[in-house]
Amino acid sequence: MLGQILINFIVILVGVNLVPSVADTVFAANRGNVTGAASSILSLVPLFFILGIVITTIQSSIAILARMGF
Repeated sequence: MLGQILINFIVILVGVNLVPSVADTVFAANRGNVTGAASSILSLVPLFFILGIVITTIQSSIAILARMGF
């Protein structure tokens, strides 16, 4: 259980530290020859990256709490 909590913390730490890199890469790609729907979808990549981190953390926390009996 403590290992799961530690893994949760590491996922959050690594994910939060990678958000600026993902945002910079998306911004650089958007300056290129991207138009229309592709541009809209490309600008949503950082949002989905953050949502992935949040959802993974919440799911893992729920599993930890379920094992504890809450």
